[in-house]
Amino acid sequence: MGRLGLIDRYLARTIAVPLIGTLVLAAMLLVLDKMLRLFDFVINAGGPVSVVWQMLANLLPEYFSLGIPIGLLLGILLAFRKLALSSELDAMRGIGVGYGRLLRVPYAYAVALLLLNVAIVGWIEPYSRYRYEGLRFDLRSGALGAAIKVGEFNNFGRRMTLRIDRSEEQGTKLSGIFTALDDKSGTRIAATAEEGQFLATDDPDTIIFRLKHGRLVQESPKFATPRTLAFDSYDLPINLPAVDPFRGRGNEDQELTLKEVFKRGYGAEQVTPKQRRAARAEVHFRLVEVVMMLMLPLLAVALAVPPKRSSSSLGIFIAIVMVVTYHKINQYAASAGAQGRMIPELALWLPFLGLVALIGWMYHVIAHRPGGQPIGALEAAFAKVGKMLRRVRPRHRVEATTA
Repeated sequence: MGRLGLIDRYLARTIAVPLIGTLVLAAMLLVLDKMLRLFDFVINAGGPVSVVWQMLANLLPEYFSLGIPIGLLLGILLAFRKLALSSELDAMRGIGVGYGRLLRVPYAYAVALLLLNVAIVGWIEPYSRYRYEGLRFDLRSGALGAAIKVGEFNNFGRRMTLRIDRSEEQGTKLSGIFTALDDKSGTRIAATAEEGQFLATDDPDTIIFRLKHGRLVQESPKFATPRTLAFDSYDLPINLPAVDPFRGRGNEDQELTLKEVFKRGYGAEQVTPKQRRAARAEVHFRLVEVVMMLMLPLLAVALAVPPKRSSSSLGIFIAIVMVVTYHKINQYAASAGAQGRMIPELALWLPFLGLVALIGWMYHVIAHRPGGQPIGALEAAFAKVGKMLRRVRPRHRVEATTA
């Protein structure tokens, strides 16, 4: 019992390193890919750069829900591959420790990460997605504030136009100012100033634009001729445009918790047939994505062990292709089910059952057939292609040298 406990602890450490590394790497790659587009979106919307980090933080649950299955698969696969290449796996099996016993630790990881993923896709991700969409709405509406573009005419609502030549001290000191403002009463004000800055007031809907050393022209139906004014300091009150509140949560099925979307799909809630189909597709999409994690340890073990006298990494490539392809099939099936082209339950669970059967066969071959290799034919073809490429390369070098 003590010997098996040592094997379990050794497996746990061996799996943990690639699992955590793969999970963090996958999440960071997705974040970096999205970060560039978010920076472009925020800058074009004229919002503060700090909102990018808030938006990325709200995307992390979605990225972790995608990265956790891949991290689990590659963590177990790379750990068992290391054991196989170092002959430790043969030694363990030689003392009577079979694959079934060795899978206890991988399944402990799988169950723990499955529960974590249920919490993410069922409750955390819907709320974070809603907050992300709220930030996008605030950027478009200007509720987060607008960045002033130097050297360009900036429009604040329909009534104010502003242009500045220079911005210093992180935007608190503006120089070379031109502004034009239309009042609701029909009064028009145009002003130029050497310096200026925005000041907050007790009224959240009004700010003060303090201009210094400039000239102002005021035109109104009440005046026979426009009035001009030279000033050292002039406070120009600006009424901020009203911003409509962001919509309530639940406009999209992805923003509903698992319990809420299940109630919409199968409960007594009064919804249209289209909404009910979409909710059913969303429920089963989340379920099959999570339940499939229970098959990943078997898939990882089946693809981890290369043929004898071989260090081929084809199993890693096939594992990633299978998981990504299955995820894309689920996305297509959920979309087709939501549109009414397929029955959502059949569209999502039939591919799941097919993949379960395939993984079960692959594990049976590696675990119960002596010398069995579930991807033996692919391994042989892969090895032949590698040999052909190694033979072709020197010939090309010789021809290039002769020329």
